[in-house]
Amino acid sequence: MKPVRKRKLVDEMRGDWDVSIRRACCVFEVDTSTYHYKSRRPGQARLEKRIREICQTRVRYGYRRIHVLLRREGCRHGQNKTRRIYRELGLQLRNKTPKRRVKAKLRDDCRPATRSNETWAMDFVHDQLATGRKLRVFTIVDTFSRFSPALEPRFTFRGADVVDVLERVGRQVGLPATIRVDQGTEFVSRDLDLWAYQRGHA
Repeated sequence: MKPVRKRKLVDEMRGDWDVSIRRACCVFEVDTSTYHYKSRRPGQARLEKRIREICQTRVRYGYRRIHVLLRREGCRHGQNKTRRIYRELGLQLRNKTPKRRVKAKLRDDCRPATRSNETWAMDFVHDQLATGRKLRVFTIVDTFSRFSPALEPRFTFRGADVVDVLERVGRQVGLPATIRVDQGTEFVSRDLDLWAYQRGHA
């Protein structure tokens, strides 16, 4: 039994039977020094709050991706600590949230664009050749002007491919202030995340 659980049992026994700490510790085989021990670890309330904030905006991020963002912000603790707090807060249960609710939450934060090249929306459309081979078309649309700076057809797409297209289009027409995406694997990849961070959009 964990020491924390034993201490809780000691407190419950003292409350129910009005016995001394020494007697209660003896019953549950808990050393009195363990019962009186106070953790010297610095408070982690600020870190917990920041992890919650990240999870509210990056609803599909696991503790590894969260730890990367924390390191970018200057945190120097190890990944194991991030994982422990992430699990203690029960944030891994977010994976059980239906995708339709996740998409609805993301749409709540959308504000209409007020000028051209302010906000882009990226997505994939699918088609099939006469041979039966599936084709994917990467589309970018300016949400204000409805201009499409890119329609890129390929048989397969990776996160690095999305970055390559964005780099090319950015050199041609410039990059917007905001890019909206769904939770597709290419859009939550580390390649795209790093690209956005390096340009101050992460």
